Amino acid sequence: MKPAIDGGTPLRSEPFPYHKDIGEEELALVTEVIRSRRLCLYGGEKVPQLEAAFAHHYGVGHCTATTSGTAALHVAVGGLNPNPCDEFITAPITDMGTIIAILAQNCIPVFADIDPDTYNVSPASIEERITDRTAGIIPVHLFGNPCDMDAIMAIARRHNVRVIEDTSQAYGAMYKGRRCGTIGDIGAFSLQQSKHITTGDGGLTISDDDELGERIHLFGNKGWPSYSAAGARDYPIFGVCYRMNELTAAVGLAQLRKLDRITAGYNWAGELLTRKLQGISGLTPPITQPDGLHTYWHFPLRINEEELGMSKERFAEAVTAEGANCSAGYIGCPIFMYEALRNKHIYGETLFPFESDEFGSGHHVPYEQGYCPEAERALNEMVCLGVNQYFSEQDIQDMADIVHKVAESVRRS
Repeated sequence: MKPAIDGGTPLRSEPFPYHKDIGEEELALVTEVIRSRRLCLYGGEKVPQLEAAFAHHYGVGHCTATTSGTAALHVAVGGLNPNPCDEFITAPITDMGTIIAILAQNCIPVFADIDPDTYNVSPASIEERITDRTAGIIPVHLFGNPCDMDAIMAIARRHNVRVIEDTSQAYGAMYKGRRCGTIGDIGAFSLQQSKHITTGDGGLTISDDDELGERIHLFGNKGWPSYSAAGARDYPIFGVCYRMNELTAAVGLAQLRKLDRITAGYNWAGELLTRKLQGISGLTPPITQPDGLHTYWHFPLRINEEELGMSKERFAEAVTAEGANCSAGYIGCPIFMYEALRNKHIYGETLFPFESDEFGSGHHVPYEQGYCPEAERALNEMVCLGVNQYFSEQDIQDMADIVHKVAESVRRS
């Protein structure tokens, strides 16, 4: 068949089902809030209910609801109360939200390279980059694929540092029978529009450590212990104001009730598509961490341009022309190579926290090409498809047929 990009008939004319599971359940709970006339959490019910329900769902003692996934990560770092210029080791393939959480606490992001199979941060590279200034490790369960948490936790315990799991893309993901987000000391989740469940924007931070859970709650509520407006105020610690409102929490409660069904649908679709894309020369479907359950927030394909016979950009254009959404790359380059980080001017014209007369200059962190070569290589070879809980078996077959058609078109030319 002639490829659609060259004037042929697209294999798929009907759009794939990418909509979100949002409807009457959310509307009913939001209506309750409007009728209560209490939109702030003070005096409301929905924010405490969401926090309690999410903590119960994940089997932990504490949950703090916030305004975004970035805020969820920031309260996690703030809850650890690191010293200025401390270091946090994290992944080079991630959103800026992970990095904001570190820099906002005047700490230094250090990047470990990735495992080339899973694209997740490599424990061996973490070990290499631990220093006496390391305060924590923030593994990112990229695209819903669990990190090698046994190895990461062993490193953390050996060096007496804390672990914050960035689980923004990994609702429902499992590692050796345990929910991602509950293995480290803290788990942070995003409720942004693109995530498995959404409130438009919002975040949830969990911990089973009583001391950390309390500090996280305080830090996200301006250091104020109470959700009640009654009585004299008290501020035992410094904090920020990331409080979720009642309308957002109402949507979150309705979404949470659907979470297991949604993530099971993502997993089913991703696993089936992975099976159908095996054996194509020059193309590698996702590889899941052994004993892990992947929830496929994105579906990355690795392209060997020489073997496949086309660039990743041409491949993405050809797949899109056939009727499937496909992007060339994920982020354009490792996060540290963007200008916002590379020049290290985070606070005015200073180089703080990278250089500090009071706290010491620490260790040189090279935000430049060659710092994480496996991450650079992966991003140069990656394209991303998408699946979700609404995909039918026919949708998966069409997606697979499109990829096969594009790959085979090169071999026939």
